[in-house]
Amino acid sequence: MRIGLYGGSFNPAHAGHRHVSRTALRRLALDRVWWLVTPGNPLKDHRLLAPLPERVAQARALAADPRIAVTAIEAGIGSHYTVDTLRWLVRRRPVVHFVWIMGADSLGSLHRWRHFEEILSLMPVAVIDRPGHTLKAPSARAARAFAAARVPEAAASTLAGRRPPAWTFLHGPRSDLSSTALRSGA
Repeated sequence: MRIGLYGGSFNPAHAGHRHVSRTALRRLALDRVWWLVTPGNPLKDHRLLAPLPERVAQARALAADPRIAVTAIEAGIGSHYTVDTLRWLVRRRPVVHFVWIMGADSLGSLHRWRHFEEILSLMPVAVIDRPGHTLKAPSARAARAFAAARVPEAAASTLAGRRPPAWTFLHGPRSDLSSTALRSGA
């Protein structure tokens, strides 16, 4: 089984999240994508978060694809950091080929995530292009630190079967949607 993990606040979930998931399903040859709706991102203001059950319900209604599963597993296991969630999943599902999915905007701040190096050593990572980040993301600190592990985009469908560290940057149609902009009414 090849499963993409797409974490975030989903505050609110929007069509851009679905676009990223469908891109990953197709380009990475995944069987499923799991949306990991976080109880709260340590790098963001929690006062702006809608309640977790509300975000999960809204994400499930929006996903509208049987290959996309929406979960609040991080709350269930008491995880506050991506690295802890990924460790937990890898230990409990050793035969599953996981891929961490993130937007190119997140790659720019990945070096600020707890143990970002370990995240890249736990499973392959797929970075999906976002408007305004096409040129910036590949030169981000984490991208430079793992430059030797970058997989050519033409080989993206092999990413799930690769031994980490391995990551790729997927170009293609991009979504301008942003949860931050939607919350502010922009």
